[in-house]
Amino acid sequence: MHSRILRRLIFQLTASLLLLSGGEAAAQTAALPLDSAEAQALRRHPRLRQSAQEIEEQRALKRGSFSPPNPDFLFAAPTGEMWAPGVVQTIESPAVYRRQARVAQAGITLAERNQDVNRATVLRDVRLAYLSLQFAEAQLRQLSYQDSLFRTLEQATERLFAAGEITSLQRISTVAEARQVRNLREQALVDLRSAQRRLGLLLGRPEAPLATSTDLRATGPQVAQTSAALLGSLPEADSSALTLSPTLAYYRQNVALSQQGISLVRARRAPALTLGYQNQGFENSPMRYRFQFGVSVPIWFWTYRSQLQAATARERAATYQLQAQQLDLSTQYQQALADTRKLASSLTYYQQTAVPQAGSIISQSQRLFRAGEISYLVLIQSLNQAFTIQNTYLSTIRDYRQAVVELNFLRGE
Repeated sequence: MHSRILRRLIFQLTASLLLLSGGEAAAQTAALPLDSAEAQALRRHPRLRQSAQEIEEQRALKRGSFSPPNPDFLFAAPTGEMWAPGVVQTIESPAVYRRQARVAQAGITLAERNQDVNRATVLRDVRLAYLSLQFAEAQLRQLSYQDSLFRTLEQATERLFAAGEITSLQRISTVAEARQVRNLREQALVDLRSAQRRLGLLLGRPEAPLATSTDLRATGPQVAQTSAALLGSLPEADSSALTLSPTLAYYRQNVALSQQGISLVRARRAPALTLGYQNQGFENSPMRYRFQFGVSVPIWFWTYRSQLQAATARERAATYQLQAQQLDLSTQYQQALADTRKLASSLTYYQQTAVPQAGSIISQSQRLFRAGEISYLVLIQSLNQAFTIQNTYLSTIRDYRQAVVELNFLRGE
């Protein structure tokens, strides 16, 4: 009876090893490629729509950069005999309107740089959410495979224990392992649904049952092969690495905008021209309406001085803000670079050594158990060791690709 149950157990174990590949094939239905997810997010994300409206706002402001004060329509009685209408218009120095146009153009450029930052942020968020969904899918497949295998072991254990072929300790150990894997699988299912919703929110489809187009495990060999080339192409110096950073470009443009603000304040210290057309004669005068010319002199010097001080302070604050962002991004880049190198080394180890060893452990433990050379508990321990290696391999792929996504975001790629 023991040999018949044992043969059936080995057959079921071998059959259950095929579940992982079968589950992977089934998961490919209705898949969403990463580039399609990125395109959908760029079309629908409200942050990018907001950026587009901010650009339109700045363009509208530039169209109004030539903004002379409203004319004054007056009624005056210069001769004391009658009231007569007139108009007076003040026109600032042409340099003021030129500076206002430059400030408006700098505002448009700043809004465009902000759009670049938002676009890069949305792409990073989508890539990380997509990667999280890939990891959740791969982890669920792995744990479903383990759950199926341990269910088979649990059923066989019950039969072997009823036949008196194994001890109570072996039975309890198998049941405990099976229930632990079952609990982990339930948690993985919750993680999968959460990852689907997070990605769906970014795509404007929060209720869609999304699925990725590529198994995370299948990307491991390619990622391991390209990691050395990627690390070789990454510059060590922060100044070179962050040249194309959209965040730094935004803060540089903010400094340029504040500098244009200083020029505008200085231009407004120039005298303005006043033009008028009023009645300046008697009723029977042959030319009652005459032009009037004047100059608006900026004698309230403290007002312009305080405005210039405020504009200068804004420019200095913007410069320090740029320096702070450079320091922050440099720190983030060094951390992401270190993480990428560390994880690339770990990924190579798992790809070349640990994962093949895990496969050997699974196959050899079954062969040795079938031959009666190892005990039932050693079989379970060997399988758990192999599964731990495989799960850690999945986590390493995910962590490495997360570090690469962060690096590309910091570098503006």
